[in-house]
Amino acid sequence: MKRILVTGAGGFVGQALVRRLCSPEAGLGFDSLTVVDVALDESHLPRHAALRVLRGSITDEAVRAQALRDAPDLVFHLAAITSGQAESDFALGLAVNLQGSLALYEALRAQGNCPRLVQTSSIGVFGLPLPAHIDDRTPIVPTLSYGAHKHALEIVLADYSRRGWIDGRSPRLPGIVTRPGLPNGARSAFASDLIRELAQGREYDCPVDAEGTLWLLSLPACVDALLHAARIDAAALPPTRAWTLPSVRASVAEIVAALMRRHGVGVSGRIRYAPDPTLIPQFARWPTLETAVARALGFVADPSLDELLDRANAGLLPG
Repeated sequence: MKRILVTGAGGFVGQALVRRLCSPEAGLGFDSLTVVDVALDESHLPRHAALRVLRGSITDEAVRAQALRDAPDLVFHLAAITSGQAESDFALGLAVNLQGSLALYEALRAQGNCPRLVQTSSIGVFGLPLPAHIDDRTPIVPTLSYGAHKHALEIVLADYSRRGWIDGRSPRLPGIVTRPGLPNGARSAFASDLIRELAQGREYDCPVDAEGTLWLLSLPACVDALLHAARIDAAALPPTRAWTLPSVRASVAEIVAALMRRHGVGVSGRIRYAPDPTLIPQFARWPTLETAVARALGFVADPSLDELLDRANAGLLPG
C-alpha cells in the first residue's frame, strides 16, 4: 500500500486516522498520503514528508482529480453528511453521501488498478422499529436517509468488488466517543456530549432517559478497526463486504455510574433528563448485539465500559 487516500480527513475520526497512519505503530509504510476535506486545519494534522493536503469536497470533479493524481492503492472513504443534517437537507446528503461516493468509485474504476477501499458505513442502516436483538442476519431496512445512503453504498461497493474494480470493505460504525463539543449534525452526538460534559465537571441536559441504551466504541478502538479492515485479505471477507463492528452496549445510567466512579458522586447531580421523543427510538434504544462475522475477522470492541471511558476521555482536558 504505497499510495493512500483519506477522504473526510478533517473530521473527528479522519484526523485520528491520519495521525495513526503517520505514526510508526500503524505499520503501513507509504510513499504518499493524500488527505482531503472541505475544512482541514493543518495544525491538527501530523508533520510528515509524504503528506499532501487538499481542501475541497470530493464531490467536486477538480478536487477529485487532484486527490486521485497518484492513483491510490488504499482508500479510506470517511467523507459524509451525518444523520441529522442528511435528514434535514436531503439534497446535500444525496449529493455528498451517495452521488459523491459513486463519482469517486467510478473514478477509481477508470484508473484500473483495483485499490483496496475501506468505507465507513453505519449502524444507521438499521431502521425502526428496532428489533429486540440484532445480528448478521437482521434485515436492513433504513428509516433515515443517512442509513439509506450507507446501505446503498454497501451494495454498490460489493458489486464493484465482485467485478474486480475495487477491493471494498464496509465496517458499520456505532457511536464513536468522545467527540469534541462542536456541532456536526449527527443526532447520536449526545453520547459524546454526555460523557464529555460530565467528565469535565459541567452540567448536562440529557436528551434521552436514563434507560436509553447505546452502542459505543472509543476513538482509538475505531481507528484500530479501520486499519484492521484495510489489512484483511479479500478472500476472508463475506460476499456483502459489510459487517457490524463489535461495540460496548451500555445504558445512560450505566455510563453515569461509571463516570461517578471516576469523578465522584457529584456527577449524578450534574445531569438533568429532558427526553426528546423524536431522538430516543432510533438513537437510544439499541438492543442486544451479536457480531459473529466481525469477530471471526478479528475485530474487537473496547474490553469494558470502564476501559472505553478511559480511552475516550484520554485526550480531554479538565473543565
